[in-house]
Amino acid sequence: MRFINVRGYQLRPYDVVINSITQRKGRATPMRSPSRRRPLRRSVAVPPPDNLDSLADRVTYVGSPEHKDVSSFAGPPRLRYDASRCPRNLAVEREQLRDWLQTAIRKGAVGQPWEGEFPRYVWYKHEQVVFEGRLVNRTQGAYKSYPLAEDEWPDSIERIYGTA
Repeated sequence: MRFINVRGYQLRPYDVVINSITQRKGRATPMRSPSRRRPLRRSVAVPPPDNLDSLADRVTYVGSPEHKDVSSFAGPPRLRYDASRCPRNLAVEREQLRDWLQTAIRKGAVGQPWEGEFPRYVWYKHEQVVFEGRLVNRTQGAYKSYPLAEDEWPDSIERIYGTA
């Protein structure tokens, strides 16, 4: 088989594609393909028939420094450039955030898929902001959360929480 040397990489001819090489730290590396090829469709799913109250009692809120620009109970801030920033006043409100998570589960504002006993997504609406909770540990039922733009809200969120 014939190989082509591109910036130190031995590539087969069909591997060489325009813009397939990026510069990273002064050396060429193959470009990563995006992990998600289509936008995430957020929709509230019908929860399994088990008791949502007992499920809500078992979840925990751990937070994530990736959505914070101030120190919080989740650690020092590490705000990602593509992440939505959580309101600063919530950086120390771990108990309130856990209560919101539990309320959302009890209301059935959950989304598929289910990972073990827990839904991957949970939504809570506070005033005019919808927060999306994301399962980060399926064994412990631990979640992080972040605010969504209005055009990212799940389709049934107004029915669950009302318009006010």
